[in-house]
Amino acid sequence: MKTSWLILLALAMSAPLPLSAAADHIFDTGLEERAEGPYSDAQAARFLSQATFGATEAEITRLRAIGYNAWLNEQFEAPATEHLPYLQAQQALGFEIYQNARQEAWWDRAITADDQLRQRVAFALSEILVISDQSGAIEGQPFGMADYYDLLVNHAFGNYRELLFEVTLSPLMGHYLSMFKNRKPDMALNIRPDENYAREIMQLFSVGLVMLNPDGTVQTSGGQPIPTYDQFTIRGLAHVFTGWNWADCPRDQGGQWWEWEFCPIGPVPYPEPGWDIGWLLQMEPWESYHASEGTKQLLAYPGVSLPNGVMPAGGLAMDNLNVALDNVFEHPNVGPFLAKRLIQRLVSSNPTPAYVGRVAAAFDNNGSGVRGDLRAVVQAVLMDPEARSVAPPSSHRGKVREPLLRQTHLWRAFNAYSDVGRYNYWNPEFSFGQAALRSPTVFNFFLPDFQPTGELTDLDLVAPEFQIATDPQIASSSNALGGSTYWAWRGQPGQQPEDVVLDLAPELPYAQDPVVLVDRYDLLLMNRTMSTSMYQVLISHLATIDNDSNPNNTLPTEERRRRVQDAIWLIQTSPEYVVER
Repeated sequence: MKTSWLILLALAMSAPLPLSAAADHIFDTGLEERAEGPYSDAQAARFLSQATFGATEAEITRLRAIGYNAWLNEQFEAPATEHLPYLQAQQALGFEIYQNARQEAWWDRAITADDQLRQRVAFALSEILVISDQSGAIEGQPFGMADYYDLLVNHAFGNYRELLFEVTLSPLMGHYLSMFKNRKPDMALNIRPDENYAREIMQLFSVGLVMLNPDGTVQTSGGQPIPTYDQFTIRGLAHVFTGWNWADCPRDQGGQWWEWEFCPIGPVPYPEPGWDIGWLLQMEPWESYHASEGTKQLLAYPGVSLPNGVMPAGGLAMDNLNVALDNVFEHPNVGPFLAKRLIQRLVSSNPTPAYVGRVAAAFDNNGSGVRGDLRAVVQAVLMDPEARSVAPPSSHRGKVREPLLRQTHLWRAFNAYSDVGRYNYWNPEFSFGQAALRSPTVFNFFLPDFQPTGELTDLDLVAPEFQIATDPQIASSSNALGGSTYWAWRGQPGQQPEDVVLDLAPELPYAQDPVVLVDRYDLLLMNRTMSTSMYQVLISHLATIDNDSNPNNTLPTEERRRRVQDAIWLIQTSPEYVVER
């Protein structure tokens, strides 16, 4: 099963897709490359599939009315919808708060929040600046993890240097990558600074393993990639990341060892039972545990402000931290590294070097001389000609939709909600192989350069999301989408108040005519990229759901609903839908 499915997906990524006759006249006019638009519903739907958790009919209409730039400006200025208040509100109602409440908050924001672009970018950042409740160090801290996610939400359009600072001093990251209570060397006690965070902030959060050109291509010497850093750099940076503990620890004469080891997690008593305020506060420095002695080798690169990348001896923990973060942030790799990661999460798995270079240039300079402006980066990602123009047959643009985003698309497109106002989908990883802040490792659910064996490898294409496309995941995600479509619709007998259900009633009038129905979902679900063959197969199948005994040829409600359900599920489980072009 998996092999055939992968072959179909590979063909969908690499082969030109013929268009349905109904969509052909508006599919690609070339107008997408202008600065403004959209000039068709298809263009609007395609943009929203990249910038939100799923297009809706109302948002397609609205985007067409105001244009890309006005929509982006509204989204950039919209107040952030945070996740932590959701947990606090649930606690105030008397609910026990575990990670299930945090998952509810994520679904609620993904489906209903007005700041869709911010939420979508925060999700992308959560797959780059990874923490996970699969770690025993933080699995029992839903409030703290929601607060960490809010760091990503609040800084989604801020400066990447500031975000690196916030992430570095988050106690959640401190525990996840063991920087918390990292101590300076003590040879007598056989203590050496932990190198975990020092390694990952470079490898995964900023510069990567090899030197990059401004367009993201790899720099080589003698035919071999040039390493970005070595073990001496990791060791030097690890020494910088020492001396950080809980905020508000009581200290006597600069802090005794028992105060360092047994500091309570914030003030006592805690503001509310069940959570500790210390998890919501930045870690604070303890100078007596910071490795200020000796020079430290940091990143060395052309134009580095520190001579040869060496930090002088001495200095306070906060000052040294800022010097080190500046050293990382100013590295020329950061722009192309982050540009490609965000393009892959929002638009395309295999962006051209020119596309990466244009986005990296926006990172380097937002037009006002500011480096690291994520608002400028996000706008560059979404408004680039490669993002706005439909891929020609000769290109391999596009990406596999993340399984989780297929569910959000379904729920948003068909106005899914529960009578109690909660999205109590607590363990989506069982069906989709994903859940927010629940990846199995710091490397995310999938690697950015993953290549499935076969045609994509032969074409030297990457498809990160394929790494979780296992036999069980493909079957379980298809079943989960089918369950949402066939067994969770508003008005179904036996529906419970907590059930999240689709509102299919507005769809039933379209189901009288299979052509009208398929054309509608070609737009709403596939941005009018459906091939002629798929278009015709769907129409032929839906036409078999009829009522020959009715002299007026008017379908009863049940048959129309079956047409709607079959159309939705067959589209969402098709390779042409899964590969977002």
